[in-house]
Amino acid sequence: MPDLTAPPQRMLLLFGLLLWPSLPMAQTPAYVGSDQCADCHAEAADAWAGSHHDLAWTLPDEGHLIGDFDGASFTKDGVTSTFDMVDGQPSILTDGPDGMARFPITGVAGIEPLQQYLVETEPGRVQSLDTVWDAEEERWYHLYPDQELAAGDGLHWTGPYKNWNARCAECHATGYVKAYDPQTDSYDSWQAEIGVGCEACHGPGEAHLQWAAMPDGFDPALWSAVSALGFTVSFGEEARDAEVEQCAGCHSRREALGDGSPLPGTPFHDAYRLALLREGLYHADGSILEEVYVYGSFLQSKMNTAGVRCSDCHDVHTARVKAEGNGLCTQCHSPAGNDRFPQLAKAEYDTPAHHFHTPGTAGAECKSCHMIERTYMGIDGRRDHSFRVPRPDLSLATGSPNACNDCHADKSARWAAEAIADNGGTRGGTPHPANIFAAARRFEPGMAAALADLALYDGLPAILRATALDEMQRYNDPEQAKRVMVLADDPDPLVRQAVLPAIRPVPGTERVTPILPLLADPVRAVRLAAAREMLALPIARLPEPHNSNARNASMEWQRSLRTRADFPETQLVLGGAALTARNLDAASAAFARATEMDPQLVDAWAMQVRLRDAVGDRAGAQRLMDAALALNPLDPVLLRWRDELRLD
Repeated sequence: MPDLTAPPQRMLLLFGLLLWPSLPMAQTPAYVGSDQCADCHAEAADAWAGSHHDLAWTLPDEGHLIGDFDGASFTKDGVTSTFDMVDGQPSILTDGPDGMARFPITGVAGIEPLQQYLVETEPGRVQSLDTVWDAEEERWYHLYPDQELAAGDGLHWTGPYKNWNARCAECHATGYVKAYDPQTDSYDSWQAEIGVGCEACHGPGEAHLQWAAMPDGFDPALWSAVSALGFTVSFGEEARDAEVEQCAGCHSRREALGDGSPLPGTPFHDAYRLALLREGLYHADGSILEEVYVYGSFLQSKMNTAGVRCSDCHDVHTARVKAEGNGLCTQCHSPAGNDRFPQLAKAEYDTPAHHFHTPGTAGAECKSCHMIERTYMGIDGRRDHSFRVPRPDLSLATGSPNACNDCHADKSARWAAEAIADNGGTRGGTPHPANIFAAARRFEPGMAAALADLALYDGLPAILRATALDEMQRYNDPEQAKRVMVLADDPDPLVRQAVLPAIRPVPGTERVTPILPLLADPVRAVRLAAAREMLALPIARLPEPHNSNARNASMEWQRSLRTRADFPETQLVLGGAALTARNLDAASAAFARATEMDPQLVDAWAMQVRLRDAVGDRAGAQRLMDAALALNPLDPVLLRWRDELRLD
């Protein structure tokens, strides 16, 4: 048993949190480039050429530049940006880190409905411009028209949230390595190929080329070598989950656990931590709100439960849907059905008897009702992949939007709910997790037990159960936290991750028992979550093998944090970890680094002020508060702490 009598064990070497030495990298398997694949795979290569994946990242001189660089200009917030060709290279004159400056365009992202441009503000550091080209209207526009963003603001195009190396490149390149050095605050990034090439999904191809060139045909030993390198020739019927998770690596709202592109075939939860259905990202009913991409929605769907895969609807090489209009859905939802999904009712769905609209109109399209569309980046419409049944009655109860009122905007949600009920649909009052999530977000009493019930019900999708555990933290209820401790053994890694912070109200002497096995969990994201929780436990010594597992999981967590040390959010985590370990100097340094990266990160300012005040440095606390308010005047969080600490 662990020793719970001595002072807490320090799970991290906190003096090194901000300046770890460079860590050795595993040898990267050899990439050969997409052009090496075309000779044998001409049909796939032709389909991929010119696709959104192919054009995810190109160079300005490759013929894909579509913006107006013939002296065009765009003005926002008193800043006029001018787009020109200088010595044959496109460039922009705009407000940079040190005032107006001219920047050569070094990269092009995407092709339609918009095209974004990349510049290098210092050697190795690439930033994505917020003034972008509308490919349909052929105009320049700004991604954030309602925000006034000046240089020095974390959300300005020169800030950390618009850094291409950290935020974007992994999903726009093949075999990408970020290679950020926190000691010099610099990047030495590289990739096997810009754009999403063949090997981005199939893996590095050198061994496959060697095998294909062998005169005597198939060699089992060499094929084993191919597999060992992470190369996957195709995603067959037996690899459904591998295919979905390969797509999800980029088509999800998630936090990367490594330093770039994981080898294709890496399980999702070994490479990423998926964002749950949190307030601000999703509505209470789980429908999309913020830019969350696809995976979190798809995991909620009956299609995912039934075993539908991305390639059932999308051509993986052209990146287009396989059929237009309702023909895409009637591949399965028809009287003929689909033998792969015997549980699906065979019926006529593409008929007014089902959709209640005139054929040929927008209301008669399956996607209008079952895949609501939201617009991101100003003009980029994307559809919700939870494939939900319209429930306007939930709009009345929870405030979530609904598909009916997306079109019938002049009508009320009550009108839509009654119309659905009159046509045989769900009547108001039918239970739904959205009712519980909405009540929990309002912090209504009694919801901790209801959330625990949701989490314990294994008939729900794992992402819903994990979100229920996440929401339980609002209530800090020891009794309900004890109820869900059993979920540390849940088969789904999303649930195992989420249960760990949910059980924090349980005393450490009891909480340690479910946490210890997770330090050696087969899934990386779960191990890292367990390492985070161990930091706060009052443990001096652990018996073997728990001690080794704790040390290894802690080292994994440190390595993962190091790869994201260029994120202000990571600096907040580091500061919190240092506080837990009572290392105030390390905490202050991390919070200071966070506000250096993002001066609008008021929580980090507040922590710095509180730490100075806690050690009796009132003058230092006052200086920090003055600096914080100068950059964030009238911020309510800062004003509250100023009053509470009785500062001027």
